[in-house]
Amino acid sequence: MVYLLQGALVWLVSLPVQAASTCPAGCPPWPGPVSCCGRSGLCFEAVGDAQLARFKADPARRGRIMDRGLWAWTRHPNYFVDFCVWWGLFLLVCDSPAGAAATVVSPVVMSLLLTRGSGKRLLERHMADRPGYAEYRARTSGFLP
Repeated sequence: MVYLLQGALVWLVSLPVQAASTCPAGCPPWPGPVSCCGRSGLCFEAVGDAQLARFKADPARRGRIMDRGLWAWTRHPNYFVDFCVWWGLFLLVCDSPAGAAATVVSPVVMSLLLTRGSGKRLLERHMADRPGYAEYRARTSGFLP
C-alpha cells in the first residue's frame, strides 16, 4: 500500500519510454527535434551542475544564492532540463494521434510536478529565508530560461 502511489506514478510517467520500446526501427519520423531537445538538455544540465559545484566549492560563498551562469537565466536549470527530457521522450512516440494521446499525460504530469508539485515549489519554500533570495527571485525567471 505504501508504494502503490509511487508505482502508479512511475508507470504513468514512463508511458513514452514504454511506447518507444515497441517502436519500429524508423521511429521517430522527426529525429532532429528529439535529438536537439535531448542533447540541449544534457548540455544545459552538465553546465549548470558544473557551475553550481564550482560555486559551492568556495567556502566564502556558503549560504549565498547561486545567481551566475545558467542560474542567472533560471532559478531551476535542472528542473527545466527534466522538463525538456520528458517532452523529448514524448516526441519519440507522438508520430501518430493514438501514440500522442496515449502518452501525453506523462510529460504533462512531470511538468506539473516540476513546477507546482514536489520540485520548484518545495525548493523555493526551503530557500525563501536565505539572504538575497527575494532579490534573486525578482530578477530571475522561475523556470524557463
